[in-house]
Amino acid sequence: MAINTIEYASVFQSELDKQMLEGATSGWMEPNAALVKYNGGNEIKIPSILMDGLADYDRDKGFVQGSVSLNWQTHQLTQDRGRTFSLDANDVDETNFAATAGIIMGEFQRTKVVPEIDAYRYSAIAALAMDGSRASGGYTPAESSILERLLRDIAIVQDVIGEGEQLVITLPITVASILDNNEKIRKRMDVVDFKQGEINLKVRGIDGHPIRPVPSARLKTAYLFQDGKTDGQTAGGFVETVESKSINWLITARTAPLAISKTDVPRIFDPMTNQQANAWKIDYRKYHDLWIPKNKLPGVYANIKEDL
Repeated sequence: MAINTIEYASVFQSELDKQMLEGATSGWMEPNAALVKYNGGNEIKIPSILMDGLADYDRDKGFVQGSVSLNWQTHQLTQDRGRTFSLDANDVDETNFAATAGIIMGEFQRTKVVPEIDAYRYSAIAALAMDGSRASGGYTPAESSILERLLRDIAIVQDVIGEGEQLVITLPITVASILDNNEKIRKRMDVVDFKQGEINLKVRGIDGHPIRPVPSARLKTAYLFQDGKTDGQTAGGFVETVESKSINWLITARTAPLAISKTDVPRIFDPMTNQQANAWKIDYRKYHDLWIPKNKLPGVYANIKEDL
């Protein structure tokens, strides 16, 4: 066949990565990884910059020599997920393969991949916050108290990192509705410019800090990411665990989380190459993970509904 599957694979990879960055509610975390090196596979390199602090200036000898070093630390992307799909040759011919496959893979990523990656990132941030004593629990959001509690948690973060950095407030859509339904709170809210990927958004915020409503199913403290092979897990995807707690909100300095998601080059086999069936075969593989450097953890705070 004349079809160039290598060219299609490259196009699919680029478009899927772009869709991921712009479609995930947590997509704003990825630009923080601009300096990360990724050359395929499940390894990335993150820069670590070390330098000396200030020293006294000597009027006779001048400046004290300082040093700066840039080291690259290798990390593994712990989330290695994938699926394979078949498109019957009688349903998809060479002339409409690209359009049909593009629609299918885009829908798969929008409805299955994006929610899972969001859920992983938010649960990872909550876990780091709880382990680092940057969380509180035992509060059920209510109109009478939610603004006071939210402002208190913002102050907890700012007391450590200062007021100069923008914070992102991530909360369930159900909690966001409590804010929207209170006239006093609405008057306190403002409109904030929020850039995610190539999209410039206008979102509601408090004191210049954007609010990002998220489906509540993605805001739990723990999930089981199903392997798709074990009995009862064949559907794959993710489910909350019996230990899961509900996240009321996450307050995160915009520069704190470092998130990576990479679509490995999709493998495409035409019906004449596919040995298993007379069908187009597409292999989709996604690597992703999230880190918060230790020095950035004070810029994070989690408010949990259940007791900790």
